[in-house]
Amino acid sequence: MIERICHIDKELEDSIFLFGARQTGKSTFLRQKFPDSIYIDLLDTTIKGRFSRRPSLLYEMLSNKEVGTLVIIDEIPEVPELLNEVHRLMSEKGLVFILCGSSARKLKRKGYNTLGGRAYPVYLFPFVSAEIPDFDLQQAINYGMLPPHYLAKNSHRRLSAYIDVYLKEEIKEEALVRNLNTFQRFLEVAALTDGEMINNNNIAQDCGVSANTVGNYFDILEDTLLGFRVPAYTKTMKRRLVQAPRFYYFDIGVANHLLHRKE
Repeated sequence: MIERICHIDKELEDSIFLFGARQTGKSTFLRQKFPDSIYIDLLDTTIKGRFSRRPSLLYEMLSNKEVGTLVIIDEIPEVPELLNEVHRLMSEKGLVFILCGSSARKLKRKGYNTLGGRAYPVYLFPFVSAEIPDFDLQQAINYGMLPPHYLAKNSHRRLSAYIDVYLKEEIKEEALVRNLNTFQRFLEVAALTDGEMINNNNIAQDCGVSANTVGNYFDILEDTLLGFRVPAYTKTMKRRLVQAPRFYYFDIGVANHLLHRKE
C-alpha cells in the first residue's frame, strides 16, 4: 500500500472536515490510519436511509461513548442533516469527528450547519511523486495522479467514466448550471488554458456565455475540487492588481483527457 502524505494527527483533539476530489483515496486513507474508530459509511444505502429518515438516531447511538471517542462519517454531504447531531455530540459529549466528503458546496449552498468553526478543513489531494516508489513521470502525464488512474495499466476508460460521473452527479443533479453542454465545453477550454493566466472574456467567447458566467464556472471547479486558482503575485497590498490569476486542474490526467476525448 502507498502511504499518503496528509497531516492529520493520530490522536486528534479537534474535529475536522476531510475534503478531496472523487477517487483521491479518502476512505482508504481513513480506514488505514484510524482502524479503531467508529466508522459510518453513508454510501451504504441501508445506513444512509436510516439516518435520512431519523437523523437523531446518530445522537442515540453515540451519546454513551467516552469523551474523545473518534467517529468518522464518510460522505457527510449525503445526509447533511446529521451535522446538527454532530454539533450536539461535540458540544455535550466531547466526541471527536472526521467528516469526509468530496465537496463542501452542497453544505454551503443549502445552508446546513457547518459547525461554526468547531471543525477545521483538511484536504487530501491526488498522489504526489514523493508518495510513490519508482515514480513514473510518463504514467503521471498520460493518466494523472488520481490513485485508480495512476495505478492502472490503461485508464482511458476510467478517465472517461470519471468525467461523465462528475458531470452527472456533481453538476447536473445539483443543478449548478443551466446548460450542461456549455459547461462541458468550458471544461475543455479550461483544460486548454491549464496553467495560463485566466482571461474570462476570451473563454466566454469560446464558450458562448458571459464573462460573469465563466467566473461562476471556475468557482464551481474550485468548490468541487476539480481545480484551483493561483492568485497573481503582488509585492504590496496597496497597489492595484493588474495581472490575472492562473487556473490549474488538480489532476493533469483529467486535463489531458478533456483535451483529447473527441479524438
